[in-house]
Parts: sequence; structure tokens; C-alpha cells
Amino acid sequence: MKKLILIAAIAAVGYAVYRQYAANQAEQELWNEATRDLDLR
Repeated sequence: MKKLILIAAIAAVGYAVYRQYAANQAEQELWNEATRDLDLR
């Protein structure tokens, strides 16, 4: 039973880290799009 709880806890932490990484990537892409130089020639 302890192993199952440990595996579930590790999975939850891994999922939380993945969600934070995905959110940071999306924010970085948005920032890059908002601050890129426009070619107005």
C-alpha cells in the first residue's frame, strides 16, 4: 500500500511540474510574439 501511495505522490508532483513547464512555455511564446519586431517595409 505504501508503494502505491508513493507512486501516486510522484505522479502528482510530476504532473504539477509538467503543467508549470507548459504554462511557462506558453507565456514565453506569447511574450515573444508580443515583443517581436514588425517588418513594416
